[in-house]
Amino acid sequence: MDAFTNFLGKVDDIVWGLPLIILIIVCGIYLTIRLKFLQIVHLPKALRFMIKNEEDGTGEVTSFGALCTALSATIGTGNIVGVATAIGILAGGPGALFWMWVAALFGMATKYSEGLLAVKYRKIDEDGHVLGGPFYYIENGMGHKWKWLAKIFALFAVLCPLAALLGTGTFTQVNGIASAVQAFFDPDKANTVSIFGNDYSIAIVISAFILAILVGLVVIGGIQRISKVSQVIVPFMAVLYIVVCLVLIIVNINKVPAAFATIVKCAFKPMSFAGGVTASLAIAMQKGVARGIFSNEAGLGSAPIAAAAAQTKEPVRQGLVTMTGTFIDTIIVCTMTGLSIVMMGSWQDGSLEGISVTTDAFQKGLFFMPGQVAAFILMICLVFFAFTTILGWDYYGERCLEYLTNGSKVSVQIYRWLYILCVFIGPYMTVKAVWTIADIFNGLMAIPNIIALLALSSVVVAETKDYFARHKEL
Repeated sequence: MDAFTNFLGKVDDIVWGLPLIILIIVCGIYLTIRLKFLQIVHLPKALRFMIKNEEDGTGEVTSFGALCTALSATIGTGNIVGVATAIGILAGGPGALFWMWVAALFGMATKYSEGLLAVKYRKIDEDGHVLGGPFYYIENGMGHKWKWLAKIFALFAVLCPLAALLGTGTFTQVNGIASAVQAFFDPDKANTVSIFGNDYSIAIVISAFILAILVGLVVIGGIQRISKVSQVIVPFMAVLYIVVCLVLIIVNINKVPAAFATIVKCAFKPMSFAGGVTASLAIAMQKGVARGIFSNEAGLGSAPIAAAAAQTKEPVRQGLVTMTGTFIDTIIVCTMTGLSIVMMGSWQDGSLEGISVTTDAFQKGLFFMPGQVAAFILMICLVFFAFTTILGWDYYGERCLEYLTNGSKVSVQIYRWLYILCVFIGPYMTVKAVWTIADIFNGLMAIPNIIALLALSSVVVAETKDYFARHKEL
């Protein structure tokens, strides 16, 4: 396993090397400039559209439902465990959070463009079934001669090893859930069972089994059921998590200035464990941008698959709604997590890994309540967030497979059962291996999508100008 993990690390360094990071940032900056900082100027309008569905729109779910489906695939371990992983003392340090903000700021323009193109080039069957995303705006927007690029995107998203199964969709989230459950119910691994030659806590095995059943009950219902479940769980859990983090920040308000100073300082200044100025800055940028992309999917190409299903007739309107996802899950939720960890100094403990870092911050920050209560609150939030993430990524994987197989229902059904089966496997992979695999496939999926966004940027700009010219009152 160590040799395999080391191999993955080398592949990850290649995929998520400086060229891809520059490509992602340049794409966001380029779109931001061409759209005249639309993500800042029209953010209030986007937040209003988020909760007010468009009348007479065509699609399978409401705009809010599509957003919740997309958020369900992002507000999960990427926000709680992922942030802790990125800013840990052996990773990018607190400075990674700063670069996460930078990635999110420009990523909002990227996300807007993805949502707009998804609706403009989506395919709606006579029965109202919607199929859209990067594969369609690559094929129909860039031209049929680029269909090979659309196939590559779908291939990265669904074929073995499947990004939706091995990456952000299943293994990572189940691993996060299992870690949280074990940390609460069996932190010392007092009750174990041997699987694959290793000892695992019974709490992990039971949680994976229950989770697989619940996932199966939802994903069989398709986008409508996933959307309905997400519209209930995502808003409620997001508000609960934000409130808890705010309480932690308020009761430790005296530590906030120093925390922000540490974040900014570490974003540009080498840290004691880094191998020099360049290495330190590169690590912070790499971890911050990678985790930022992982947390909000801007540029990844997955969110527009959900956006395409929205009941709307205005691509620009859905683009605005889509970009609010980045604002919510990275600017708000990830900041809450990262700030809590830095304030409590949990990032400096090299013995902590993954969810343990965030748990330590919660227990220290919420000092007025028993540590088990703080751990339980975090566990509940993580379990529900990760659960909805698993649901969202099943939908993404299905749509990619549907595109690759020309709508084969048999293939989709097989995929669903494989997806459910993979829930059992997630807990038995190491945290390092899981996140490395997720990083690799995030990068591979991003490449064809970003090429398309840059190629179709003129379409995005033209659609934007036309929309606001027709709706001057907005």
